[in-house]
Amino acid sequence: MTELPIDQVRTLLAVVDEGTFDAAAAALHVTPSAVSQRIKTLEQRTGRVLLMRTKPVRPTESGQVVVRFARQLAALEREAQTELGIAAGAGPARLPIAVNADTLATWFLPALTRVPQSPPVCFDLHREDEAHTAALLREGQVMAAVTSSAEPVAGCMVRPLGRARYLAVASPRFAERHLSTGPLERCLPDAPVIVFDRRDELQDRFVRSLTPDGSGASRIRHYVPTSEGFCDAVAAGLGWGLVPEPQTEPLLRSGALTELAPGRRVDVPLYWQQWKLDVPALALVAETIAVAAAESLHTGD
Repeated sequence: MTELPIDQVRTLLAVVDEGTFDAAAAALHVTPSAVSQRIKTLEQRTGRVLLMRTKPVRPTESGQVVVRFARQLAALEREAQTELGIAAGAGPARLPIAVNADTLATWFLPALTRVPQSPPVCFDLHREDEAHTAALLREGQVMAAVTSSAEPVAGCMVRPLGRARYLAVASPRFAERHLSTGPLERCLPDAPVIVFDRRDELQDRFVRSLTPDGSGASRIRHYVPTSEGFCDAVAAGLGWGLVPEPQTEPLLRSGALTELAPGRRVDVPLYWQQWKLDVPALALVAETIAVAAAESLHTGD
């Protein structure tokens, strides 16, 4: 039976986390050649290529299996050290979590401040679209994720958090200029639109809900890949967009934004997925996030 030497497994995890062999060597306090040799030996043992030598490096499908094992091993080792009372020199627990930008910009960070820091916990947040955060779980990059997928990743448990609500909004001046010449369903498909990135389909889905035979939002689209910048771009009049309800509320009250289709909101269901590990720090974070989500997201019908 082929064993997976712990030092080689830890080295693979360090390379994936740090992004390069040199950075991993610095983190492990060894030479880059030692890192390279350990990875080569591990690949020979498994008979698999484990890393794509890109910048940053990425694990192959086989490498993802080893990375998941390495991260789970590290978490379990930390908990064992804590129970034995020998964790003082091991440093704080590190929890990598994937979360989408809008959640990060609204309720997630205040929730993390509620997590007790005795013993200390370090959060390693990975920002990714909610439709793609589950992929980071599969790859072993993170131990937990806020995701729009209700289907659990293999080896993970899932719990519903609630629904994030989005409102279609624009600045009053933009609405007057682009959306006042006819019904919304006729004007909106041609109006400039703000899109988070090229995987963001929320605006297209909203337009199709108004015009089922249409092709989505305008091809005149501005990509603004931050949640705060997205909201600012809409308020500045660069285009219309679907903005999280918590961000729209003060701007609607002040008149900086106007709602384009009152009563027609877009809800995105969110779930918490995490590895099935008996790690108290992870369980505590999960409970804290669930409570904060219940206070911040929509639940029920």
